[in-house]
Amino acid sequence: MTIQTVTDAIRYVGVDDNTLALFENQYPVQPMGVSYNSYVILDEKIAVMDSVDARAAEEWLSNVARVLEGRSPDYLVVTHMEPDHSGSLMRLAQKYPEMKIVGNAKTFTMIKQFFGTGAFSEDRLLEVGERDTLSLGLHRLRFLLAPMVHWPEVMAAYEEEEKILFSADAFGRFGSLERTARAPWAPQARRYYYNIVGKYGAQVQALLKKISALEIKTICPLHGPMLTEDLGEYLRLYDLWSQWKPEKPEGILIAHASIHGNTAYASEALKSKLEGKGAQVTMCDLTATDLSYAVTSAFYCGKLVLACSTYDGGLFPPMKAFLDHLQTKGFRNRRIGLMENGSWAPAAARLMRAELEKMKELRLCETDVSLRGALNQTSEAQMDALVAELCAE
Repeated sequence: MTIQTVTDAIRYVGVDDNTLALFENQYPVQPMGVSYNSYVILDEKIAVMDSVDARAAEEWLSNVARVLEGRSPDYLVVTHMEPDHSGSLMRLAQKYPEMKIVGNAKTFTMIKQFFGTGAFSEDRLLEVGERDTLSLGLHRLRFLLAPMVHWPEVMAAYEEEEKILFSADAFGRFGSLERTARAPWAPQARRYYYNIVGKYGAQVQALLKKISALEIKTICPLHGPMLTEDLGEYLRLYDLWSQWKPEKPEGILIAHASIHGNTAYASEALKSKLEGKGAQVTMCDLTATDLSYAVTSAFYCGKLVLACSTYDGGLFPPMKAFLDHLQTKGFRNRRIGLMENGSWAPAAARLMRAELEKMKELRLCETDVSLRGALNQTSEAQMDALVAELCAE
């Protein structure tokens, strides 16, 4: 990735990774890739803001050296210890043995866990806490602890002179900068948020409250583009997402898991009936859609219909995995309809209800649609009743 100028004194030295197939070994990021972001603040003293994944160490070290032009950094500020951001930490520390490591108490606990108790002498560690500051000369960093956004040691750093928020993983997005420079921020930021950060909405709200009093001109996250325009919209979305509120309250997602195609066919029939009433409906085939996209769609809409085949007396596994993931991410505040299928002894609706009861603030429709293989007169009537319930609000 080409070195970028953030301001006269601040450079972007991060690295694009266009070869990674699965982020955190589970979320597909091809063909968009991902970026590992790092920044350098050049002043009387020099601060490097975070390192990068070990996969990208060589390019990152080269970028840092080019920006330094023979100088040595005084500080490496560690806002997040996850390996995609701390994987090259030791490489920089070994190259510049006089450089101090800046972090909070939990940061240093993790450094000892990751790299060994003797990795650094105590005089190389500069501990900061809530609202502590670090002067670099003209520039000054103020630290804001952000525990569980989305690891316990996370902190943000606000540069007071140029009003830049170094936000760690908050406001991050999938996509390398090279490949997604013109892509809208929200779609992949939304998927990143709900799958990576989403469980910790209360903690995100706490961070948003801290930064609400700051004048922010630029947000520099650890993944995705630097944000310089429409900051109000990004903050609005983060506020919405972290309260588990839908962006499209009247939107309906039909998520179906079909073995032989009959449940999928019935889902299409339900979609047609709903659209006939003016509803905006999105379909999601859980047997063909990656969970990260399915979960994002569920959070985006205000209403959800789950359509599932019964499988060996239980839920068809793609639906079970979907519901498990929703529960993990704190799914709530939605209207839910259910449709089950089973040539004999259909049990999916009862089992889906049991899974949904583990979640918060969900309002289930009274009508369940129960199929015996394919649609019949009874299930058609149930479907009409479910449509009436979903469209009544």
